[in-house]
Amino acid sequence: MEIAATPEMAAKIYARMASNLEVVRQRLGAPLSLADKVLLGHLDAPETQELTRGHSQLALRPDRVVFQDVLGQSALLQFMQTGLDRVALPTTIHCDHLIQARAEGEADLRASLNEDQEVYAFLRSAAAKYGCGFWPPGAGIIHQVVLENYAFPGALILGTDSHTPNGGGLGACAVGVGGADAVDAISGLPWELLYPKRIAVVLTGKLGGWTAPKDVILSVAGQLTVSGGTNAIVEYIGPGARTISATGKATITNMGAELGATTSMFPADAHMLTYLRATGRATLVPLVEQYQALLEPDPEVEAHPERYYDRVIELDLSTLEPHVVGPHSPDRARPISRLAAEIADPANGFVDTISTALVGSCTNSSYEDMSRAADVAAQVKWHGLSAAAPLLVTPGSEQIRATIERDGQMQALEGIGASVLANACGPCIGQWRRATPDGPNTIVTSYNRNFPRRNDGQPTTMNFIASPEVVTAFAAAGRLSFNPLTDTLMAADGTEFKLEPPQPGPEVPASGFNPGHASCVMPPEDGCSIALAIDPNSERLQRLEPWPAWDGEDFLDMPVLVKTKGKTTTDHISPAGPWLRYRGHLDRFSDNMFMGAVNAFTGAAGKGQNVLSRATDQSFSTTARDYRARGVKWLVVGDTNYGEGSSREHAALSPRLLGGVAVIARSFARIHESNLKKQGLLALTFRDPDDYERIREDDRISLLGLEALAPGHPVMCRVRHADSAAEVLTLQHSYTAAQVLWFRAGSALNLLRGAQQH
Repeated sequence: MEIAATPEMAAKIYARMASNLEVVRQRLGAPLSLADKVLLGHLDAPETQELTRGHSQLALRPDRVVFQDVLGQSALLQFMQTGLDRVALPTTIHCDHLIQARAEGEADLRASLNEDQEVYAFLRSAAAKYGCGFWPPGAGIIHQVVLENYAFPGALILGTDSHTPNGGGLGACAVGVGGADAVDAISGLPWELLYPKRIAVVLTGKLGGWTAPKDVILSVAGQLTVSGGTNAIVEYIGPGARTISATGKATITNMGAELGATTSMFPADAHMLTYLRATGRATLVPLVEQYQALLEPDPEVEAHPERYYDRVIELDLSTLEPHVVGPHSPDRARPISRLAAEIADPANGFVDTISTALVGSCTNSSYEDMSRAADVAAQVKWHGLSAAAPLLVTPGSEQIRATIERDGQMQALEGIGASVLANACGPCIGQWRRATPDGPNTIVTSYNRNFPRRNDGQPTTMNFIASPEVVTAFAAAGRLSFNPLTDTLMAADGTEFKLEPPQPGPEVPASGFNPGHASCVMPPEDGCSIALAIDPNSERLQRLEPWPAWDGEDFLDMPVLVKTKGKTTTDHISPAGPWLRYRGHLDRFSDNMFMGAVNAFTGAAGKGQNVLSRATDQSFSTTARDYRARGVKWLVVGDTNYGEGSSREHAALSPRLLGGVAVIARSFARIHESNLKKQGLLALTFRDPDDYERIREDDRISLLGLEALAPGHPVMCRVRHADSAAEVLTLQHSYTAAQVLWFRAGSALNLLRGAQQH
């Protein structure tokens, strides 16, 4: 199977899209947006597919699947259960999550190769056996490597990481999914997706001065919030959309994950063609030009967006001010001119002194980004200064690292004291071996996510996100209250100076990219004889066994393991950091379950009461193991947008392993709800969100009438309080008929395995 993005592959995709859309246009009789064209162009059965936005479950045929090394472990362990010999789609595995940031890139990479060799060996053997491309440690962050090699306008890409939408910078419909969704796709099954609603961000004007593409998404995040894009695709349209580089677009679509959006996309344009040529894919350009009409909204849609989108936001790039978001949530946004006043207000508790500044990550590590950050660094150096705060730089790929080393951007950043980390996720995902900070402290990053504990495991660390050039300016000043647009620094000679806005960075290097020394390891034609590298005594890898099927009985008198309060992200449910090393060993990994979740009854994180043993202040994982040992099923009660953040399917796998059967929440984040369903857990919502308040710590919960579980039919919930009083609540769900079968079979994979065996 061809893994590279070839003209032949693209031609087949575009021909299928054109054919499908002929059918769809006849059925709908209305102009189409860009997202509609790409999604509906990938329908499995366009003639019969129900097409109601926000309601229909679309059956789609993706073009490609990409795995990072952490979720790739659990996904491939699940794929092993299917009995299939080969993946059905072009598939690649990218080793980017396990490398810890400790000192500098080369040393950190060597340490990971030594410490994580067992995991890398398994992934490499699985890639060879099942026909996947393998990108080894040091090659780069999955999203940057996909942008450089595989994404192109109109492609439908699934990735086991929530920031897969980075590919939208090249006009792909790139969607973050859980491992089970990805396993379905590589097994040859259609991928199910709730037909997303549509949000348009109409861009006018052109960026200039200190304002960067990052500021577009930071501003939009402030308007839409972390849940405003749930079950929607965000399309960036208008004349301003055609003025932004492909990698600038990727920054914007990457952080669309922070809105809860299914994905974000830009129409195909000349900037995308420039990037395709620069990254060795010039042969795709004539095809993109030939099929341009498939790769942008219909003219009527773009001319009158208010008629065709569920929500429209207008943004003038010419007047947009640099933004800073944080701490603790990516939608806490403000223009930089307002930040100093917030810092001065003691009620906010912000720390002005910057403890560390971090530039790079999958979101902002392009050649353009690094060039603008290097411009600021060069100005600082010219005035005889170094960074006033430690500055860490993460290249997004080996290609970026090698190119900025050749062209001088790396030297400019190192010239003010920056340390260059490995081409990996590092501190962005908590892989940062940082000395424990002394209480509340401020870091500034060009990353995408800033929930508490996200970067260094410390709840008191406050992460403020800005563009790479603004972060570099913050590093030079050492103060969060510094505004490079208006404030001055003192040069080494005692004179004051003001930083100039960085020069517009080149979209691509004039001398072309230097590929460096990393490349994809291609699989053999036939991998059937290859043995998978799994040591039965390993503490890092554990073969997965199928979940038991539902026993046909209602769930009666279950204790509430935890009722979470407020923001409950997948980082709260299934923390990363030091636990990443155990992601391939589900039992060992599950000791962290709900470690960061806030107990609604006590306000404490990670601990609660065991209502059977009466032990108090006990970790939720310990309590869950005790309930499981007693043969007692349990459930979780969650707050609003439960499971937001990462696509981390361990947040569903761990509860399933330790005896959980259901989660009842006020509302769910899209990916996590899907992950729960795929693993055979019931994902239910309160019909009246205020019923959340009725659940007490020592209640016993029964879910009744499960034999009749069906689309559109509520589930009755009997709540028995400790004083013997009882009440009945109505619960809703979004299960389709096919998803009900997942629950009955015990998991979606059990259903697939059964079909394979027959």
